Amino acid sequence: MARRISGRSHGDPRNADTRAKVKDDYRPSRDEVLRYIAENPDRSGKREIAKAFALRGEDRIWLKDLLRDLQEEGLLNKERKRLTRAGAVPHVAVLDIFGRDDDGVLLANPSEYTGAGSPPVIAIRISRAAGGPVPGIGDRVLAKTFPTDDPSGPAYTGRVMKIFEKRSDAVLGVFRVLKDGTFRIEPVERRQPELIVDKEFQNGARNGDLVEVEPARASRYGLPRAKVLAVLGSLSSEKAVSMIAIHAHDIPHVFPADVIAEAEAVKPATLDHREDWRSLPLVTIDPADAKDHDDAVFATPDTDEKNPGGVVITVAIADVATYVRYGTPLDREALKRGNSVYFPDRVVPMLPERISNDLCSLREGEDRPAIAVRMTFSSEGRKLRHSFHRVMMKSAAKLAYPQAQAAIDGGAPDDKTRPILDSALKPLWDAYAVLRRGRQSRQPLELDLPERKILLKPDGTVDRVVVPERLDAHKLIEEFMIQANVAAAETLEGKKEPLVYRIHDAPSLAKQESLREFLATLSLSLARGAQMRPSQFNGILERVRGADNEALVNEVVLRSQSQAEYSPKNIGHFGLNLRRYAHFTSPIRRYADLIVHRGLIAALGLGPGGLAQQEADRLEEVAALISATERRAMAAERDTVDRLIAAYLAERVNDTFDARISGVTKAGLFVQLPQYGADGFIPVSTLGGDYYIYDETARSLFGERTGKGYQLADRVEVRLVEVAPMAGAMRFEMLTDPKPLPGSRRSFHKAKGRARASQSRVGPRGRRR
Repeated sequence: MARRISGRSHGDPRNADTRAKVKDDYRPSRDEVLRYIAENPDRSGKREIAKAFALRGEDRIWLKDLLRDLQEEGLLNKERKRLTRAGAVPHVAVLDIFGRDDDGVLLANPSEYTGAGSPPVIAIRISRAAGGPVPGIGDRVLAKTFPTDDPSGPAYTGRVMKIFEKRSDAVLGVFRVLKDGTFRIEPVERRQPELIVDKEFQNGARNGDLVEVEPARASRYGLPRAKVLAVLGSLSSEKAVSMIAIHAHDIPHVFPADVIAEAEAVKPATLDHREDWRSLPLVTIDPADAKDHDDAVFATPDTDEKNPGGVVITVAIADVATYVRYGTPLDREALKRGNSVYFPDRVVPMLPERISNDLCSLREGEDRPAIAVRMTFSSEGRKLRHSFHRVMMKSAAKLAYPQAQAAIDGGAPDDKTRPILDSALKPLWDAYAVLRRGRQSRQPLELDLPERKILLKPDGTVDRVVVPERLDAHKLIEEFMIQANVAAAETLEGKKEPLVYRIHDAPSLAKQESLREFLATLSLSLARGAQMRPSQFNGILERVRGADNEALVNEVVLRSQSQAEYSPKNIGHFGLNLRRYAHFTSPIRRYADLIVHRGLIAALGLGPGGLAQQEADRLEEVAALISATERRAMAAERDTVDRLIAAYLAERVNDTFDARISGVTKAGLFVQLPQYGADGFIPVSTLGGDYYIYDETARSLFGERTGKGYQLADRVEVRLVEVAPMAGAMRFEMLTDPKPLPGSRRSFHKAKGRARASQSRVGPRGRRR
């Protein structure tokens, strides 16, 4: 029997009078627990739920079991250390306003929604006393959301925190010249209509050009007209393909005049408030084609007799906060962009080139301002102490990863590496050996997922796709940067200075259970425990190393992980197995790092450019915004690669390819061409020969009659049937016969049995019998 709770908020743990009215011999129903979590997103941890319902002793164990059941049934998700309703809108979310209701209230949807069914509707609340701009239809806003109890109205209300800049009315399309000599605009996005362009509005566009056009008001008859605003390039060039992604994802790519003016007016930094480190032989090690260099490194053995075998490592990072001050046009534009976006032939930078490639770039032989951290490690790789310094430095050498690695591996050093081989490079590798011992002791998650790089021809089209070799030089810089990021988080936390953490939650219980069931189909086990650790996943990955299913297990373990994000509230970084972590080492290309730099300047009294109180007060909003811009950049980069590869393979329709199954759904199979890193789809209706059943646990489709089928990560042969380059889509035909999948059939029927058993235990009012 469920407890009856009176009060304004039935689960408010702060309401002592409410808790006093709760009887001790009742437990809340499933519905009451779900409703409390929906109505109290900020207080939905297990302890807070138990406190809200005054549960003690065995009742808390009962609650833990109930919450686990609700997660396994897909009714709850675990985000950080809080529970949320499945498909729930985050407490701070980016919303798109699409219309009004009958009373004139603005209505919005989440700009990103991954739940089942249609996205929920949010009613926008506007405080007249707040002042400032008022949002309207078509605006994108950052808002705090609150669930409602009205079953017939919007599921949430939203309080606007920020209005984003409106997009232009211009649309993107392909300029087409028809046989009769008339001009048409073929839209890139399906929802846009085809447009007519009159000759006087052609603006130099040619057949096949990607253009930006301004639609005119539609006439009563015929297609609407438009005029060409700009020619962005030919569809045969990669520049046009990346421009599609820039436009489709609303990525700011043109700096406003006031931002450029401010950047051009900046004066180089001086030694004021700085230590002079220009004699220290710091070096930069980056990709060969890098233009902005934001980190330099140096290492030396520790001379302290109390630390035999120890090392002292110095990491110097470009002092962007010297030039980009809070509230200026430069700062506002950097926050709007959130990060730089990297495409195969271009970069959309967070900061203008005057800042990113000139004044802040740690160029060889030039004075540059930096914030440096000096860290001392024991011979086992344990950090003993660290200190931060605001300095003026001068890079002793600009090196590429293969160049530094070749010098260390015994190849003939070149003119750049020969003078610094003994003084700089060898001590760096000796220090990396020490850090590697610490990493092995820490045991972060070690997934083997090779990254591909697209190489372009001079005309911007695809030449080939390669998998760059993973060198110790890459790992050295990566580990040095991780340790510098940890030091930054520890310093700011110790000084009680607000900061934005880089957080990564452990896999949710539902994902853990799903992974556990999948591994069972391969006769692998994943132990249950109160707290999952990366070493448990590493043990699984080590057991399949070199086996036929190695790629499959790596893929499934990756998909079981949570997504990393930014937050002013720390929950640690699960993948790196670190308790506190913040991004500090790339302020030229990430706004999160700039915030951390400002925090260090303020906390340590390092001079001007520190974190302002007004900025510190809005870190929750900023963290949500830069997490969204990071996801936006990743999606744009992925879409561009998909379009490039689709265009590259458009001439190879009917060719056969070796492929790997990269996704399994009820509708069919996603396959990836390992040589190109490109994905395509095989509809289940084209598999033939049997009726295929989707087994979510085994990530497979198996034949009802034969038990044979296809599973995630299977290597197969496919034929390319259809290509849509503008959409980056490819359709394939399966040529490989299905294989026996006895484990898949067993897991499928086992899952069905669990579902039936769960339903039989639940009464008509949602309570377990």
